[in-house]
Amino acid sequence: MTSNHLALLGDSIFDNASYVAPSESVIEHLRRTLKSPHACTLLAVDGDVTRQVHAQLQRLPPSTTHLVLSVGGNDALSWLPTLDHPVSSVMEALAHLNHIQTDFTSHYDYLMDRVSERRLPTLVCTIYDAVPGLTPALETALSVFNDVVTRSAMQHRFDILDLRTLLTEAADFSEVSPIEPSGQASQKLARAIADWSVAV
Repeated sequence: MTSNHLALLGDSIFDNASYVAPSESVIEHLRRTLKSPHACTLLAVDGDVTRQVHAQLQRLPPSTTHLVLSVGGNDALSWLPTLDHPVSSVMEALAHLNHIQTDFTSHYDYLMDRVSERRLPTLVCTIYDAVPGLTPALETALSVFNDVVTRSAMQHRFDILDLRTLLTEAADFSEVSPIEPSGQASQKLARAIADWSVAV
């Protein structure tokens, strides 16, 4: 049997052990789902933004056969203060959103270029938007980031895992921090990633 070695890159969507105890994290669920001889390595770091994933790429095990990337949520969080700035018109608000999107695009596209250089099957995750308590306005703001994620993934011919349709229940989000995936979500993510890895 040919063995796959998956590497998880990104942020706390994958590095979520501290938010799910005593339940299992994404990497724990994935290791149990894949089983030997398949393997997976967690390189994602809680709190990392897009530009920090380059360091994760440098630590890829030589045996890596598949990449899974989930990043961008922390980039969005960093723009929250700007989103609270008063504006005089909807057009001015859209101009601010365009500035945010342009900045994120430059970082995200550069990362995707570096990922593409690895020439490995790659699964890219969108940013989920069913977080309990998320306002409609912030949900709309997230679409600005998700547009970048999906567009860049398609341009690079990567597969896409849309977390907006996978994680939709309140129970998918951690009781410790509602912006983090729960144990239930970890299991959903692991199953979706495992299914993808054997299909490509």
